[in-house]
Amino acid sequence: MQLNPMVLYSESKQFLTEVRAEYRKVTWPSQKEAVAGTIGVLVVVVVLTMVLGVVDLGLGFIVSKIIPS
Repeated sequence: MQLNPMVLYSESKQFLTEVRAEYRKVTWPSQKEAVAGTIGVLVVVVVLTMVLGVVDLGLGFIVSKIIPS
């Protein structure tokens, strides 16, 4: 199979034109929205970390009582 350079150029040009059109449709969050989203993610991560830590300690305690070392 041989690639025709003109077809490749034409398809590449159309692809990049479509990429540019889609990029112009993107709406970026304001700084305030980005900071609020980041804080929200950090809060969720901290809460989940604490919950999983407590569950891990609890399961470790239970296993140590079932299987004494």
